[in-house]
Amino acid sequence: MSKPSPVGTVMIAAARAAGRSLARDFGEVENLQVSRKGPADFVSNADHRAEEIIYTSLMKARPGYGFVMEERGIVEGTDKSNRFIVDPLDGTLNFLHGQPHYAVSIGLERDGQLLTGVVFDVAKNEIFWAETGRGAWLEQRKLRVAARKKLNEATIATGTPWHGKPEEAHTQFAREMLAMTPACAGIRRYGSAALDLAWVAAGRFDGFWEHGLKPWDIAAGIVIVREAGGMVEELSGADNVMKTGSILAGNEDIVAAVREQLRHAGAFGRQAKV
Repeated sequence: MSKPSPVGTVMIAAARAAGRSLARDFGEVENLQVSRKGPADFVSNADHRAEEIIYTSLMKARPGYGFVMEERGIVEGTDKSNRFIVDPLDGTLNFLHGQPHYAVSIGLERDGQLLTGVVFDVAKNEIFWAETGRGAWLEQRKLRVAARKKLNEATIATGTPWHGKPEEAHTQFAREMLAMTPACAGIRRYGSAALDLAWVAAGRFDGFWEHGLKPWDIAAGIVIVREAGGMVEELSGADNVMKTGSILAGNEDIVAAVREQLRHAGAFGRQAKV
C-alpha cells in the first residue's frame, strides 16, 4: 500500500474537513440561501464555507502556494511553482436538489504539471487520491481502469450542456448522443465531472467525455485516471485539456473507440462554441 506524501496528506485532510461542512449543509439543503451567478450556475453558502475551510487549511500547511478556486478565483502565491486547483463542491445542482452525488476536488499543479489529485465523495465517504509515481487509490485499495476493450460492452459517462448554453451546444450534444448511444452498452450522466473521472479510475465507468469544463472540475481527476493506468486527452487533440476543458478519458482502447464515434458526430473543432 502506498501512503500519500506530506502535501497529499494535507490535501486529503482539507477535503475531509470541507466534506464534513458540506454534509451538515446537505442535511438542511432546503434552508440554504442560494443566489444565482448565471443560468443554471448556482452558488450557495455551502460552497463558500467549504472553500474557506480548504483555503485556510492549505494556506496554513503551504503558505506560499497559489490557488485557483471556483469561487475565490486566482490567488497568487509567493511560490510561483506550486498552486492548488480547488472545487469545493462539484455537483452543486445535485447538492441543491438533495441528490447525494457531489464531491470536493483538490488538485496540485507544479510548474504547470498536475502532480496530485484528491476527490472526496462526501455522501459515500470515499476518498480517491493519486500522486504522480505513487498510483491511484480509493482509501487503501489500489485503483485500475477497467480492462474492457469493446465499446459495445462499455458504460460511458458524459455531461450535458446546461440551460443558458448556446443552441449549437445542445445540437452538437444531440449529434454526439446519436453517435454514442447505439455504439456502447450504456451512457450515464451523473452531474459531477470530478466523480466521473474518479469512477473511470476505479473501473466503475469505462470512459468519460465532456466539453467546456473548468480546470477545477478536472484537475484532480486527471491525475487519478492517469495513475490508475488510464489515458486522458483533449477531445480535439489540442495540447492542453486544462485550457479547453474538453476531455476524453478511459483505457487506450476505449478512448480510441469513443474518439472515433465522436468524430462521426463532428465533435472535433467545435469545443470553443460548446
